[in-house]
Order: sequence, then C-alpha cells, then structure tokens
Amino acid sequence: MKIFSLITRKPCIIIKITFDNKPNRPTKITNLMKSIYQFVLLLFVSFQVFGQENATDFQYSSPTKEKVDAKGILSFLDKVEASEHELHSLMILRRGKVIAEGWWEPYGTKLKHTMYSVSKTYTATAIGLAVNEGLISVEDKVIKFFPHSLPEKISDNLKNLQIKHLLTMSVGHAKDYTFSIVKTEDWASSFFAVPIVNQPGEQFVYNTIATYMLSAIVQKVSGQTLLEYLQPRLFKPLGIEEVDWEMSPQGINTGGYGLRVKTEDMAKLGQLFLQNGNWNGQQILPESWIKEARSLKILQNPEASKEDKANSDWLQGYGYQMWRSRHESYRADGAFGQYILILPKQEAVIVITSETSNLQALLSEVWNHILPAFDSEGNISDDLALQNRLENLSHKPTIGVENRLMEGLLDEKSIAIENNGRRIEYYFDFQGNNLEINSIEDQKSQNISSGKEVWVAGMTERKQPYLVSQAKNALNGLAPYKVFSSYHWEDFQTLVIEIKYIESPHTETIKFYFDGKKVNIETSSLANRGKSKVFQGILIE
Repeated sequence: MKIFSLITRKPCIIIKITFDNKPNRPTKITNLMKSIYQFVLLLFVSFQVFGQENATDFQYSSPTKEKVDAKGILSFLDKVEASEHELHSLMILRRGKVIAEGWWEPYGTKLKHTMYSVSKTYTATAIGLAVNEGLISVEDKVIKFFPHSLPEKISDNLKNLQIKHLLTMSVGHAKDYTFSIVKTEDWASSFFAVPIVNQPGEQFVYNTIATYMLSAIVQKVSGQTLLEYLQPRLFKPLGIEEVDWEMSPQGINTGGYGLRVKTEDMAKLGQLFLQNGNWNGQQILPESWIKEARSLKILQNPEASKEDKANSDWLQGYGYQMWRSRHESYRADGAFGQYILILPKQEAVIVITSETSNLQALLSEVWNHILPAFDSEGNISDDLALQNRLENLSHKPTIGVENRLMEGLLDEKSIAIENNGRRIEYYFDFQGNNLEINSIEDQKSQNISSGKEVWVAGMTERKQPYLVSQAKNALNGLAPYKVFSSYHWEDFQTLVIEIKYIESPHTETIKFYFDGKKVNIETSSLANRGKSKVFQGILIE
C-alpha cells in the first residue's frame, strides 16, 4: 500500500492506492506508479486550499502556479539556517495567495510575536484612519493636543512641530531620547521637555517616542486607546484577533513598540497596503493615504555615497512610519528581524519573524535568493520539496555531554547569590530527563521546566528578555509567559539552560559554572545587545 499526503496548514489530500501481491507485475506497477506520481504533482499545483470560513483568510497556491521558482526559497532557507539568523516564521504571498509558509518549531501559527517597531506602521495606520474621519490633519500642530503637558517656555521649533514630523521621524531632536523618557512617569511631558534643536522636517532621527505621541494624539481625539480605536476599523475587517499592546503609565498604548500579533496578521497588513487599502471589496484605508505612507518623505542621510546607498536598506528614505527599501519596495521593520516586506513590482508580500543581530544581512539574503525567484520558471518537484521543507522546520536543542554524576550531586540542592543587597536562590530538582529549576527573588518564586536536550513547553512568571525592559509598565500584564526550555551539559562543570520565550523574538541562556562550592552564573540574550550578566554564588548543601 502507498499513501501520498499533501499537508498544509489547511485541509489536506490523501490518496490511497492498494495493490495485490501477484507476481510478474513489476513493469505494470512501475508504470502505474509513475502515472500516479504525475497525477499527484499535477493535483498539487492545481489545488488551491482556501482558508477557514472567515472570508479574510488567505487563499493558497503553489510557487510554480504563481510564477515563482521554489528553488530560490529553498536556497534562502539553506542560507539562513547556516547563518547567525534564527528565523521563527516565514510567509510569502503573491497576488494575494500564500505560496510558502513555515514556522520553526517550537514556534507556531497560533502564537503571537513581539513586533517591536513593526508596531509603528500599525500606529501610523490609525493616524490615516483618523485623518480620513476628519479628526485630525497631518498639518496639525502637536502642542494643541497637550495643553497641560507643555514646558513653561515653548520654543519656535516646538510651536512648529506638526503631526507629519512625528510620522516622518523629523521632530528635530538631536538624538532618540526614547530610552530615557520611558523611564519617567509622564512620557508626553518628558517628550516636550527635550529641546528641539533642529527645525522640524529637516533632519531624520529615528525616534520611537515620537510614535508614542501619535498614539497619544489618537487617544486624545477619539477618546479610545489606539488598540480600541483600531479594533473595528482595522483588526476586525482583516480578521486579526487576540491582539495586545503595552501601555504607558498614563494608560496610552506605547505606539512605537509593544504590539503582539501573529505572523498571518502581519501578512494581512502587508497585503492591505499592496492592495492600496482595499480588502475584500471594502476600502479600509484611503488609497491616497497608502500612497502617502509608502512614499519617500525624508532621507536618512542625504550625503550617503552611491555605494553605501546601493548596499543599504536603511538609506532608501522614510515615509510615514515605514522604511523605503531597495528594489522599489518598502517595509514595516522591527528590532531583531521582524519584517513586513511589500514588493509592488512583484505583487508580493514577504513576512519574517526572527531573532538576529544583523538586520541588513537578513534582508540581503531575501534580495539575493527570494527576489530572483519571482517571474522565474519553476517546477512542481521543487514545489513539493519546498512544501516538505517548510513542514519540517525546527530549532533543535543543543546536545551536550552525559553528566549524571553532577546531576546527582546537584539534585535537591540550592545556589545562593548575593547581588547588591538582594538574595537570589536557584533550587535544582532533576527528574529523570527533566530539570525543574525554582528561583526565588524578592520573595517571588518562579519555575522553569527544562527537558534534557529536548524542548519542554511551560509557563513562567520570569520576565522575558526585552529591549525596553526599563520602561515604566514594561510587559505589565503579559505574564505568565509561554516558553520552551531545554538543558544540556556543555562540559562536566557547565550546565546550560536555554529558554525560548516563544511569543517574543528572544532566547535567554543561563549558564552555571561549578567549581566546588563556588558557582558563577551567567545570563545572556540578544535583547541585552549581547552583554552578559555574571553573578557569583555558592552551592548550599
């Protein structure tokens, strides 16, 4: 018996053929099998898998049918999986149909993902909706919305600051003050307290707190938070559900970061822009706004050389909270490699979630491998190879050395750490091939369950690594966090715990270096910009 199965995230086809075992039929069976194989390939190409009953779900097609060579996507997967980039999901759409999608286990389709600055494009979309409703104009002066947050002396540059300057990162600040402002109690007042040294509109300075001010303006004019305002106007029409967005101490959505949505939700926003604001026959956003938002408004560095500009996706200009990219494209862009790439010439949207420290290198791999695949002849065999590859993506846990002796010595023991007057304890409980670690800090108990060289799903109150962890209210209300964790022994004295916070880009690594009763503990993640924190402790018998 032979069973052929074509599996997608949507319904699958199974064809079952049964043969008897009579002799002298090898040639006929071989020919029949070839015919069946060709039929299955043809069926795969022609079969379109429609979404769930929700009309906003995408249709599905194959690369070959949409004139895309699957070898280019396979080459991209080869390259990134051999690189420093850790991809979590990939979706590629052409002409509104999904031609490739995959999630690297333990990440999955139903999980949200921290967007970082992709949030900015959603915020700007709310501004577009508010403009369309006549609530505001991009020419409006910013200070008129915040009469009680202004400094005693208002400079001419502050007086002239308009909404469009917030949208285009041309406020006039000397640098981005976000990381200091978000530590304060009143972010709007702190924003206005920073001197505007340049005339608004003249110079690009990336400015996340400027996007927060856009969120605050939406709340001022609508009486709703940014998230509440977008629900009936954007999220519901596009079928985007279970969204959450962080807030400032004043109860205003953070705007420039803090949004969490699913990969498919990112693709929907990208497709909405590609379709000039139209979704299933409904004009969600005015086409005029889409054209304004994606068009060049300001250059990041007008003095950049041709060579630098040719090699950089950060020197192509900026629109309304969207980056212009090479190859006549534009994008929503978030820290550590969150992308919604919109390619009008190719009628395509490419969505990536990941954790990487080299954002340009990851984008360059898209241009080097996926871009040339458009309008290239493919074949159905490569389509099947790609489908199989996408269904088997995973991040394997690290394999270490066998070290049962140390596990026995550490079982039901604790490590005590004194750090700036604070005491932290780690309690170890080895249970066969599982490790339960209980940490106690500030009288709060937090548990992590890890599998020995396998991922174990769990929940934890332990705060995930985060680029803006110092912000007031940072991550409030999001715990407990979904995690997958594994452990291994790097050598006979070094225990390594890897914790993937799978609704964020980040993995936290905790290393315990044992030297008799002395223990060094090192924690690290890319969210800390590669910097490790090292603590010294002692083993308690």
